[in-house]
Amino acid sequence: MASTSSSAPPCKYDVFISFRGKDTRYGILSHLFEALQQKQINAFLDEELRKGEEISPALLKIIQESSVSIVIFSENYADSAWCLDELVEILKCREESGQTVLPVFYKVDPTEVQDLTGNFGKALAMHGEKAIHEKVDNGSVL
Repeated sequence: MASTSSSAPPCKYDVFISFRGKDTRYGILSHLFEALQQKQINAFLDEELRKGEEISPALLKIIQESSVSIVIFSENYADSAWCLDELVEILKCREESGQTVLPVFYKVDPTEVQDLTGNFGKALAMHGEKAIHEKVDNGSVL
């Protein structure tokens, strides 16, 4: 019988999916996750809602141990400090360990992410996430 203890170390995932739930949960996310499962690809997606919490060390470890991160950029992705924290860690893993990062642009123009215009520019200015702004502005995501 498998243990459900929270003290057990997280397993290594093939894919970590970063997403904004309210934009993607009942659309692209469910289809992508199902397709990965059908191909026996072990994917992690964090379904818990968070407001005002810091990203947990366990989640950072899952991102670090994943072979690939898929970032689903959606209209409200950058509104979430949690999503931005995930993005910083994903970009750090890409830079330090060569993790593959696959951007998916869901109902958003890729140039808004690349050029930090539209909702992305507004959200990053609001959050004051200088590290993310510099990484995205330098083309690290695309």
